Amino acid sequence: MLAKLSRGTARRRCALAAAAALALLGAGLPAAVAGTDGDRAQSMSRFYGQKVAWAKCGIEQWPDDLECGKVTVPLDYARPKGGTLDLALARYRATGDKRGSVLLNFGGPGGPGVPELALGGKEFMDLTDRYDVVTFDPRGVGRSSPVSCGDGENQAFTALDDEPADLRDPKKLLDLLKRAAAQCAENSGPVLPHIGTVDAARDMDVMRQALGDAKLNYLGFSYGTRLGAVYAAQFPDRVGRVVLDGVDTLTESLAEQGIAGARGQQTALEDFVDWCAEDIACPFGQDPRTARELVERLVKSLDDEPVPTDFGDEFTGQDLVGAIGQGLYSRKLWPSLERALAQLVEHGDTSGVMAFATGGLALPVKDEPAGLRGVATPGDDDPDGGLVDPEDVPLDNLPASLMAINCADDPDRPTARQITAEVQRLRAAYDRASPVFGQYRLTQVLLCYGRPKGTDFIRDDVRDLDTPKILLVGTRGDPATPYRWTVETAKRLGPSAVVLDNRSDGHTGYGSSKCVHRKVDDFLLFGTLPPNGSSCGADEEGD
Repeated sequence: MLAKLSRGTARRRCALAAAAALALLGAGLPAAVAGTDGDRAQSMSRFYGQKVAWAKCGIEQWPDDLECGKVTVPLDYARPKGGTLDLALARYRATGDKRGSVLLNFGGPGGPGVPELALGGKEFMDLTDRYDVVTFDPRGVGRSSPVSCGDGENQAFTALDDEPADLRDPKKLLDLLKRAAAQCAENSGPVLPHIGTVDAARDMDVMRQALGDAKLNYLGFSYGTRLGAVYAAQFPDRVGRVVLDGVDTLTESLAEQGIAGARGQQTALEDFVDWCAEDIACPFGQDPRTARELVERLVKSLDDEPVPTDFGDEFTGQDLVGAIGQGLYSRKLWPSLERALAQLVEHGDTSGVMAFATGGLALPVKDEPAGLRGVATPGDDDPDGGLVDPEDVPLDNLPASLMAINCADDPDRPTARQITAEVQRLRAAYDRASPVFGQYRLTQVLLCYGRPKGTDFIRDDVRDLDTPKILLVGTRGDPATPYRWTVETAKRLGPSAVVLDNRSDGHTGYGSSKCVHRKVDDFLLFGTLPPNGSSCGADEEGD
């Protein structure tokens, strides 16, 4: 699931997370570090020897039975004696005959898991029959040494706000992209070069050991499927029961992903507008074609003349695009999205759409540079670093971490000459894919310019897994992760992959399909897999 990047709203973002930062204890170095030199193995033993100290989270309006803790990991796995990071954790304890923990990642990249579990944990209560249900804020996200770009990436949007004819001389764009990359590095500090999925997967293995599990049981959504697949490639002998729902691509470049995402969201928008037009309260009227045109005009008008918000910033058309994109992920959100758009169109009230743009997590908190926030170095008074206080999470952490992780995972870096030659064609291609979502999807891709080349590991090495069976759930009408990605990823992973075909729409299936929910729970709780290629109909119990 892609979070939005835009001016204005990026400065208002806040990732809420857990409150406790507690000591870690324990023992035991797993075989995962075997083969390294003795000094490095000894250095890693302090991380693999942890046990999580759980306590009540103490956050108002969070469930009383939600517990919070932390785990400490190396900043750089190649230098485990160097700096460290603390990662925020949360769990609901098992209520039945416990067989271990199941670790959740809700996607993003850049989404903090702790507040998501706190606010949406009811979906997973059946799993507590056998598991502690655990989630985390990944490195660079939420309270776990959050990254920030300041105003850098916001400024980069101004170049693509120009008409395509003005992009014939893209020097301004390239300069802004370089400046954005430099500001992200300056504001994020030492965690930025180590924020990719390869390191996050290694963090999960430290968590697995700290939770006391011999194997990792895992449920990942959207981007979380990429994270789960990378873990399985790195630690095949430590794979337990793993489910990947809303399967991400492992092979397509960011540019290809952006086109696919723009097309999927445009289709979802058209479905939403058709649905909205059947309602007398639809703010765009009752003719679907006219309604689609009005949406496009609204985006353009807000880009030309942004409206003020209660936060003192302006709300632009690209802010609206991001808000609509979030609201299209599930049909359950459509009535709320319709009301939010009506507030905006009829009263100029941005509060409803801003709640979608920020995932409902925006608060008026301090906006400070990240610097060394949350990173401990040898000799510090606090040798384990520390979780960042909620009020110190940068307001742009969600989009900043999304870009940092996606860029770290992608080895493609077009040169200035290539961008100069291709930017007009790309702008036209993205606009054809979606006149509404094309611009901000393209900007997400271009924001990797000026950053270091990403890893080749995902594209080259996450394949032909020798693991226990892994359940992949693909949804036919998914606006963010096309069903073909499920098929392609299953083929790439090899015989370990088992595909469940969710013949419905919406992003991911576990929260929207009773059939998918039941089949996933059956696998995680009892080890019962559906046949490869079996399906769940939109209103059926599955076959």
